[in-house]
Amino acid sequence: MSGFEVITGEHVPIKTWTKGVPIEDAALRQLKNVASLPFIHRHMAAMPDVHWGMGATVGSVIPTVGAIIPAAVGVDIGCGMMAVKTSIRAEHLPDDLSGIRSAIEAAVPHGRSDNGGRNDVGSWQKEPPASAKARWAELQAGYDAVVEKHPKAAHQRGLGQLGTLGTGNHFIELCLDETGAVWVMLHSGVGNKFGSYFIQRAKKDMERWFIQLPDADLAYFPQGSEGFGDYLQAVSWAQKYALANREVMMEQVLDILRLQWPDLFTTEMAVNCHHNYVARERHFGKDVFVTRKGAVRAGEGELGIIPGSMGAKSFIVRGKGHPESFCTCSHGAGRAMSRAEAKRRFTVEDHVKATEGVECRKDAEVIDETPMAYKDIDAVMAAQADLVEVVHTLRQVVCVKG
Repeated sequence: MSGFEVITGEHVPIKTWTKGVPIEDAALRQLKNVASLPFIHRHMAAMPDVHWGMGATVGSVIPTVGAIIPAAVGVDIGCGMMAVKTSIRAEHLPDDLSGIRSAIEAAVPHGRSDNGGRNDVGSWQKEPPASAKARWAELQAGYDAVVEKHPKAAHQRGLGQLGTLGTGNHFIELCLDETGAVWVMLHSGVGNKFGSYFIQRAKKDMERWFIQLPDADLAYFPQGSEGFGDYLQAVSWAQKYALANREVMMEQVLDILRLQWPDLFTTEMAVNCHHNYVARERHFGKDVFVTRKGAVRAGEGELGIIPGSMGAKSFIVRGKGHPESFCTCSHGAGRAMSRAEAKRRFTVEDHVKATEGVECRKDAEVIDETPMAYKDIDAVMAAQADLVEVVHTLRQVVCVKG
């Protein structure tokens, strides 16, 4: 099953790769809201994992000419995936994987403080590793340039969070591919402070210019305005930081594995790719800004990562460069329900059963991330068969949650 369907929009149509994967009413309304904006180029695209998000749906591709919508990029700027194939094989792994999970959890800061407040656990309590310091030295000038003009966007722990996992659906996993090779795969993003600041600034601009929108979270910066240039500078920097963040974390995890397997080497890097970002690209004969909110670039021959949930398989994919999707595929299975609904509907016992065979947290605090809270990854993959081909199928055996 493949191919797209077309939904009529007020300004441009919406092309959806959702056959066999239903779209919730709230998400459909959001897609139509975005499609009504006058600066959308040609059409919008919705991936099979599409679901409600702030302002714009997660799982959508928004090509624009002359404007950028900060909330469409979101507050998790540069959120994305990284995966590396290692020389370790399934038969090399111990029967009890709890020690490996504990070692990774100790090496990579993640999660929140016990009181649920500041993300204290998700920052370096002691000295950041040398790799984090080195990358921060490369990034600091760009950060300083942004916060010098926008001090309210400053983050007091810029260096302290480089190489950290964060919270929510971010994770680090050890996976086995179809040949028994062990992969390290991780998912993280940054940029909340920048994202929140510029979303609010765009809203104030809309109020000042008396611009009425179908949703206040679709506030935008017109190209040529001061806000447009400032936001583009900030979001570009945050995307570089996010790439570096994943690379530093990957180094930390591989170092942990080398304590047990000193001869470990990496044989194949799938990709280090964003799925919440904006990029300049050319589509249908025009230079545009493409915002992918919960979506991965899948140009012809390009490798990408489509993860399932904590108990479902994931995929390394190769893009087919489908022009109607703006060379894009889904970024995962996509949520089937809200976090609150998942906690209401499922029990710890349900979660334990669903994650059988995976060394991971099995407590009430991760119920919102249980596999049943997500769409069927097989249905998602079937719906986008004309967007990507599967290169590797991965099954996780260890999962560290943020």
